[in-house]
Amino acid sequence: MSETLRPFPRRLAERLRRILIDADYTVAGVRDRLGGTAARALAREQLVPALRATGGEEGLGQLLRLWWLQEPIEEKAARALLPVDELAAEGLLAVDDGGVRALVHLGPWELDGGEPGYVVSDLTVRPGQGVPRPDHVVGAGGASATLSRLIVDGPVDRALDLGTGCGVQALHLSGRAAEVCATDVNPRALRFTEISCALSGVGNAAVRRGSLYEPVAGERFDLIVSNPPFVITPGAANFTYRESDLPGDAVVAELVREAPRHLTDGGWCQLLGNWLHVDGEDWRDRVGEWVAGAGCSGWVVQRDVQDPAEYVELWLRDSCEQGGPEYTRRYDAWLEYFEREGVEGIGFGWICLRNDAAQDAAVRVEELRHEIDQPVGGYLPDVVDGAMTAHRLTDAALLSAHVALAPGVVEERIGTPGAPDPQRILLRQENGLRRAAQVGTVEAALAGVCDGTMPVGPLLDAIAQLTEEEPAELRRRLPDVLRSLIAEGFFRVAR
Repeated sequence: MSETLRPFPRRLAERLRRILIDADYTVAGVRDRLGGTAARALAREQLVPALRATGGEEGLGQLLRLWWLQEPIEEKAARALLPVDELAAEGLLAVDDGGVRALVHLGPWELDGGEPGYVVSDLTVRPGQGVPRPDHVVGAGGASATLSRLIVDGPVDRALDLGTGCGVQALHLSGRAAEVCATDVNPRALRFTEISCALSGVGNAAVRRGSLYEPVAGERFDLIVSNPPFVITPGAANFTYRESDLPGDAVVAELVREAPRHLTDGGWCQLLGNWLHVDGEDWRDRVGEWVAGAGCSGWVVQRDVQDPAEYVELWLRDSCEQGGPEYTRRYDAWLEYFEREGVEGIGFGWICLRNDAAQDAAVRVEELRHEIDQPVGGYLPDVVDGAMTAHRLTDAALLSAHVALAPGVVEERIGTPGAPDPQRILLRQENGLRRAAQVGTVEAALAGVCDGTMPVGPLLDAIAQLTEEEPAELRRRLPDVLRSLIAEGFFRVAR
């Protein structure tokens, strides 16, 4: 694989793209051809079902074997399908012993609007095949999909994909931004990004080499996304695609703290990350401090937590070190590092910042382990707006506000059949973040009548009459409860 940054030949890219699309080498085409059994087996690194499903001489099966399964195909069949010599000259294929084999992994990806795209990365290193090279460029996977579904909708003028890797986020940004800048410390990654963009028909992305924000010093963007090398390891980085030389979770903290310097007013920064759960410290305070220090409005969501042993096993398995001669030593050294630092767990999730320079910033930090509606990006600004609105409203302003029940919120009453009163009343979101909140009879009554036409205060006075409570007491007690329900998206301030 050539590691120079020369442009991938445009005509070759257009020709190969047409061949791939005509053969239905797309996300839908591959899914239909492999079927569920083979796809699930591949997730377990078992190739036999997929090899059986891709037998025959037709184009899609040959392309799957070559580019996805990393199996050589006969030279005659390859030349009938692909411009082999040109692709070999670019370092994508090799010809030897009457066969053609892939030197890269070329996989289909679905762009915004369902358009076909292609992501080029290093060959997958499977168990028993050694370990990845230090500058290995990993392909698009679960984390890539998570981040792509998190990105806010455009359009914007300028977008930055920081730590682009194989370029998958640059592909998604290309449909939202007039101009995309993709950066990485690894020149090999930048070469793959250029090829991924070329094969996906993307012409508005440019690459730059450098670490963190160095390649864009002094510049600002409307949208920054990053799937950074956030894996927390002892010592120096072994693999550039997942680890940095900064200690602990400092790389994520640094990206967050420096983001405002590179955001336009109202601009977004969205990234994935790991953070430490340290003995005697609340992780919410740890990560929330990063965001608060940045002076932006923020939304931090923890989606998963692993204990130290689970975490080490995951990443030793990721780099195919499981079972190798250094496995026990590496495992032990990693655990010793976590023990020394007082680490009890490692959280995974996302951090979203909005550079609300003219407003007082609000930071919401929470854990969401349940399934939520995807993509998140379409309704993510509403989530941050709700948290900001709740943060700014005083009790007096809230009682004067016109509040409405948010769309998609339903009420559930749980109790013994025949009992006069329910044991619990829940407000539940049927879409979006799908939160549930237990409320009292007053809050439930408010949810039943507030439609944005009357202020909250008079509504509470009317509810007080029906429930035989003191109006002044309801006006004193309800603002804090209602403020929390607004922040969580159950109610919206109409005006």
